[in-house]
Amino acid sequence: MSEAETAPKKKGSGWLNVAIDYGPLLVFLGVYRFNAPADPNPAGELLAIIYGTGAFMVAAIIALISSRALLGKISPMLWFSTALIVGFGALTIFFGDPTFVQIKPTIIYALMGAALIVGFFMGRALLQILLEAAFEGVDEQGWLKLSRNWGIFFLFLAGLNEVLRSQLSFESWLWAKFWVFMPLSFLFTFSQIPLLMKHGLSLDDGEDAANEKTES
Repeated sequence: MSEAETAPKKKGSGWLNVAIDYGPLLVFLGVYRFNAPADPNPAGELLAIIYGTGAFMVAAIIALISSRALLGKISPMLWFSTALIVGFGALTIFFGDPTFVQIKPTIIYALMGAALIVGFFMGRALLQILLEAAFEGVDEQGWLKLSRNWGIFFLFLAGLNEVLRSQLSFESWLWAKFWVFMPLSFLFTFSQIPLLMKHGLSLDDGEDAANEKTES
């Protein structure tokens, strides 16, 4: 038996997954608030956004490394999200336009939603690949239905992000990531548990997996 087969697989808590997912965003908000001018003005606001974006990029890379060190893996979703954070963050800093970093979630949600729905109609549960079989025991139909439901939900989040970024200030939009998107993601995750239980998931299997899927 090879060393890779005998080595124990690291298992992280749900809270550690949440910290890795949302930690960089919290850093972004903290740095932005620290540098935001007391007397609002366009130049000071833009500078605070640029500082926050730079910190966001660094924190995202640290989260990527932390996932590998603490969880023993880097999920495909985390790779994808970090690449977009660095790419769109660089565009935000270069052009001095916060629109780039604000549309990053829209692109992630829209692409993920479209991919999952296309996969559903092709009979492929792409979400199972992204979650790396987190919900053990779920049958193929269960994964297909879960992929379809998350695909629809992701498209809803993409539309919601566009509405909020067009209607809210930059800081209010940042807070919405915690007080709107995060609760919605948790609620939707738990709303899918009955469906998964009908397709083979036991409560013991689901306890550690419930937090595997939350945003970005």
